[in-house]
Amino acid sequence: DGSRGEGPYRGSEPPPRITLPDFELPSYRGGLVSRDELRGRVVLLTLLDSQCTEVCPILASVIARTVDRLRAGERDDVYALAITGDPAEDTPATVRRFLAARRAEGRLDYLLGELHELRPLWAALQVLPSLDTGRDAVHSAPLRIYDRDGVWVATLHAGVDLSEANLLHDIRYALRVTADTSR
Repeated sequence: DGSRGEGPYRGSEPPPRITLPDFELPSYRGGLVSRDELRGRVVLLTLLDSQCTEVCPILASVIARTVDRLRAGERDDVYALAITGDPAEDTPATVRRFLAARRAEGRLDYLLGELHELRPLWAALQVLPSLDTGRDAVHSAPLRIYDRDGVWVATLHAGVDLSEANLLHDIRYALRVTADTSR
């Protein structure tokens, strides 16, 4: 059935009760996106660099194609977002070009921000941004899934367990989980 491990998710499962950190960042489309406004939705979260030519295009493409496979009611309850790994290079224009090339516009939001806003979020997520490595293609690139309560429930990795089938399975499982059955 494509599953790996003992739990209900196909992606690797993190320790229990780790929640989505607090944030409020600007979208490349304008306006702000905050953790609080995502409550009640399954959140897909990754770190991207619009100049990356290795893992980031794969992540964006798989997310977009998977979101397209969701039924309309499911799609309304899922929010896919990327956080910039290099705020100097990721501008609304470069992000728009990156997402358009992967057919991910309208399916994957891309959050930007100032370094003083991003550093605490990167630290809370325990991710390494491309800004710190000095190389667009060298950075943390997990795709995390958070349930409706904001609890991190699974992680998929490009080249390991990230596929449309696995992501679709994990999204649908997270959509079914209620506050009573959440970890």
